[in-house]
Amino acid sequence: MAAQGVHSCEFEVFGKVQGVNFRRHALRKAKTLGLRGWCMNSGRGTVKGYIEGRPAEMDVMKEWLRTTGSPLSIIEKVEFSSQRERDRYGYTNFHIKPDPIEGAPEHEAIGSSSSNNGSY
Repeated sequence: MAAQGVHSCEFEVFGKVQGVNFRRHALRKAKTLGLRGWCMNSGRGTVKGYIEGRPAEMDVMKEWLRTTGSPLSIIEKVEFSSQRERDRYGYTNFHIKPDPIEGAPEHEAIGSSSSNNGSY
């Protein structure tokens, strides 16, 4: 499915973002904005993720990640990386990935999702 104006980026949110329903609130916000991708707890106490969508909605989500989060979260900072324009969507929706397996390297613990064809 070709899409015009699809942008994407990865993010990592630092602070008190685990155990405060941050991922669930991020899921709701992303779906409300029509964004696709994923988020997950990392093994180092952050929430990592990937979003893709139209630039205006991406900007709203980035601001939400920087300043709002879940009601009980305390956001210290957010890092955005791998920002690019894409030819097409790589995901069909936005979802929460399972937590990494304790003791396993994070890239192995993430696994693949049926809605992710291995593309970012």
